[in-house]
Amino acid sequence: MGERASNAGVVLFSAVIFLVAFCAVIGAFWVATAQVGVASLLSALVVALLVMSSVHIAQQWEKVVVLRFGKFNRVSGPGLFWTMPIIEQNTMRVDGRVRATSFGAEETLTADLVPLDVNAVLFWMVWDAKAACTEVGDFTRTVELAAQTALRDAIGRAGVAEVAIRREQLDRELKRILEEKVAPWGITILSVEVRDILLPKELQEVMSLEAQAEQRKKARIILMEAEQDICEMMDDMGDSYAKNDAALRLRAMHLLYESVRETGGTVVVPSSFSEGFGDVLPDSMKGVMGEK
Repeated sequence: MGERASNAGVVLFSAVIFLVAFCAVIGAFWVATAQVGVASLLSALVVALLVMSSVHIAQQWEKVVVLRFGKFNRVSGPGLFWTMPIIEQNTMRVDGRVRATSFGAEETLTADLVPLDVNAVLFWMVWDAKAACTEVGDFTRTVELAAQTALRDAIGRAGVAEVAIRREQLDRELKRILEEKVAPWGITILSVEVRDILLPKELQEVMSLEAQAEQRKKARIILMEAEQDICEMMDDMGDSYAKNDAALRLRAMHLLYESVRETGGTVVVPSSFSEGFGDVLPDSMKGVMGEK
């Protein structure tokens, strides 16, 4: 249910004012006539009602719109304020705190004719109680309907992929549209947040396959780029080895050593294998390789 403020203090204050005024009038009649009759009770009741209707309390977050003979007079509150009985009326108490309104659009067609169910939350507040009271009948309901209409229009102008992926852009667009619409009513839009977008099950499967295909495409492109880089490197290495036979033979020897180290096996080569390294190995190494 959430936390809600209590108006018990305001009701208690009004009751106390009524009792004080009633007792004061009864006391005055008793002092003046030494008796209390039906006329005095009726008079005390009328006076108490008039006094109670002229003294009011508005909560810290409330603004009270006061009309005099049906015309706007002022906005009172918060705190204690007075009105003239019968002449002035407290038309509306406006809550100035931030409000959260949930709204949605069901089976709304996108630009590519795909039905979507979208749920969103609107955060807003009233900054001008006079405009909210005099410019629109039920501003709470009107804001909700305006948000729902703006959401349907925004969905209808975009494709399903754009709606599903670009939520932040949709939030900003809705906020801009609603701000322009509700500003004359004394209402400001703080933010619009799309909570959930429900796609048809068949479309979810199609979009999943599309996403998988897109990922495979990216993986193949990355692999081809890697192969291209390797090819360029091998081309440079080939040019280097073509100019230096000793480097090529050392490279072959290094590859042989790596294969033996990784597999843990033994490679038997003829003693004449060392003759190919006569120009790059010292005499001591030649003897060792010759013995092996």
